[in-house]
Amino acid sequence: MKIPVLRNVFEKNEYAAAHNRTFFDEQSVTCINILGGAGAGKTALLEALLPKLQPELQVGVLEGDLATTKDATRIANLGVPVVQLLTDGGCHLTATLVKHGLGRLPLSELDLLIVENVGNPICPANFDLGEHLRISVLSVAEGDDKPAKYPLLFKDSSLIVISKCDLLEHTDFSMESAARDIRRLAPDMEIIETAARKGTGIDRLSDWVTSKLLPRHNEGDLAQ
Repeated sequence: MKIPVLRNVFEKNEYAAAHNRTFFDEQSVTCINILGGAGAGKTALLEALLPKLQPELQVGVLEGDLATTKDATRIANLGVPVVQLLTDGGCHLTATLVKHGLGRLPLSELDLLIVENVGNPICPANFDLGEHLRISVLSVAEGDDKPAKYPLLFKDSSLIVISKCDLLEHTDFSMESAARDIRRLAPDMEIIETAARKGTGIDRLSDWVTSKLLPRHNEGDLAQ
């Protein structure tokens, strides 16, 4: 008699995520996973944010995408170490792929690792990469109904960034409606409104990121 066996499809990913998180903790590197739909403005947000962080912090980036190195090239132009993670059609990054990418970064020199996930409001939210924090990005061009339609993306986030706010007058996006739906999912969620091209909200976002960093080991800590 053949016995059917069912396994958790997330089991392998959960194991790799736990390994990644332990590794980040040992290295005192804070890892932030940035999620959002295609065209939400994640890369533009990083282009505005990274120069604010770089004077004080050593930052590395893992860029997730289905194909091409276009986004990674934009980050590399800022002088930031970056590795492109290509999913070859996959709709999200996995902890295993992130683990492979870590070997290409000078992790022992970094304070912060930012993972820009594949542009997709659904699948990436289901997969732990070993990150400490999640930032979900919603652009005003996408519509204020997205928190209600894709609750997991917003419910399990550490911070919500509403992007492209300089286009607000050209859309029917309601900040009040979006915020209401977000806080229905996560009552204490912080929301930052940004316009990356104009620098709006970037100082506040930079302050939020720096306030969340793990303490770095000093030589005395390591000796103990």
